[in-house]
Amino acid sequence: MAAVTRVTGRTGLLPATNPHWKLTILYEKILATLSKMPQEAGYRKHTEALIKEREHIVKTEPDVAKVEAKINNGLIEELILQASRELSLSRKMLEWKPWQPLIEEAPTNQWKWPI
Repeated sequence: MAAVTRVTGRTGLLPATNPHWKLTILYEKILATLSKMPQEAGYRKHTEALIKEREHIVKTEPDVAKVEAKINNGLIEELILQASRELSLSRKMLEWKPWQPLIEEAPTNQWKWPI
């Protein structure tokens, strides 16, 4: 029997080896980082819901093609890349603390458009 070589068809994106394991580890790290944020933080609420949903899919579906179809956001390799970038962002958000109040009052009409 000949070995089947999997290609992604995306320049610079190599096929993933053991993608379920990689995604599970990344999702657990993201959730651990999010748990350090306040419960009412908008970023935490929305990201946590998305990551838990994706983690459930990865843990319950052994077929890579079905995982890709259920998440519906690209190839498994792209999902791994997205998760690693989300982990990086979540760590930065923890450092930036965007849920804290402003240091000073925002200028009048700052968020009004068009002026």
